[in-house]
Amino acid sequence: MKVRILGSGTSCGVPSIGCYCDVCRSSDPHDRRLRSSALVEEGDTRILIDCGPDFRQQILPLPFAKIDAVLLTHIHYDHVGGLDDLRPFSRFGTIQIYANGNTCRALKTTMPYCFQEHLYPGVPHIALTEVLPHVTLSVGCLKVIPIEVIHGKMPILGYRIGRFAYITDMKTINDKEYEYLDGVETLVVNALRFEKEHHSHQLVPDAIEFSRRVGAEKTFFIHMNHDVGLHVEACGRLPEGFAFAYDGQIIDV
Repeated sequence: MKVRILGSGTSCGVPSIGCYCDVCRSSDPHDRRLRSSALVEEGDTRILIDCGPDFRQQILPLPFAKIDAVLLTHIHYDHVGGLDDLRPFSRFGTIQIYANGNTCRALKTTMPYCFQEHLYPGVPHIALTEVLPHVTLSVGCLKVIPIEVIHGKMPILGYRIGRFAYITDMKTINDKEYEYLDGVETLVVNALRFEKEHHSHQLVPDAIEFSRRVGAEKTFFIHMNHDVGLHVEACGRLPEGFAFAYDGQIIDV
């Protein structure tokens, strides 16, 4: 299975508009971070995790092929703002989107034109399915287990696929969820920056502690902002087995 990191940045992306720090002025492509998203591929099965406002830019360089499922973590714009750009994929059939109840309800408010009885011509053809934590989904040849984490005070979803797990925007996690992460070897998880506490996102030390409790062999951090520092220097601050993911990176699981 291959996991392609489409975006590794936080809600504002990097460079951040109006900022002239060393990271935002860096010419290193590793320091240019689009909003967080990933594409999971196994055989002919392709699963998109989140579809933010940079989706069009992220997907254009890749071969045009069916997306079998879109897994949404939560309703925030940086994770759903690109859903309308799924329109071209409707030629392969209805687009299957999975999300928790809060996200499903909110999408019908923010994108009502996609869920009316008489659809406006050209809108993406979406089948929206509510999923529950710990209830396994079958997508092509893959089994997906939703995991519940807490983003500030809001329950959102992460996803486990085999021995791989993808979690973003987590601040805390209930102890009972670790049972569903047992055996995960490759972990992609959010780590906003090294210092300065945030009300709804964990920091790098928190993410390291979380990964060690999961027992992952390899951990890749996503959803970083410019405060994390230059990619090369930031990676040098991490212990063995940990790395900052970067846009376009392919992780073999």
